[in-house]
Amino acid sequence: MKKVLIADDTALFREMIKNALSSEEYHIVGEAVTGDEAVDMYKEKNPDLMVLDINMPKMNGIDALVAVRKYDPKARVIMCSDQKYEGMIVLAIKKGAKDFIVKPFNTSDVLRAVNKAFEEGEG
Repeated sequence: MKKVLIADDTALFREMIKNALSSEEYHIVGEAVTGDEAVDMYKEKNPDLMVLDINMPKMNGIDALVAVRKYDPKARVIMCSDQKYEGMIVLAIKKGAKDFIVKPFNTSDVLRAVNKAFEEGEG
């Protein structure tokens, strides 16, 4: 079973991601609400994949992505955000994110991005 960490400051979106992945072979190992919590939890839980929101309190998602990739250069991270942060999504991909999910999303959007991240392998 693949371990997934969800980092989003909105409980509704964390729940939607959990629900999308509950029907697949994924195990949610943690839920972070702030960017710095996401980085700490990644180091503690060593998930196979992290879904990370761009707009997070205390540390934004881009900075959290950079910190996670510095700790683990092979980290699989999928960014999520709403359309108004499109430029940040491009930056996130350049910084090593595997894919992105645009809010509002549905189950198939989440599964497509997660499955793609695992198909592409590490790094």
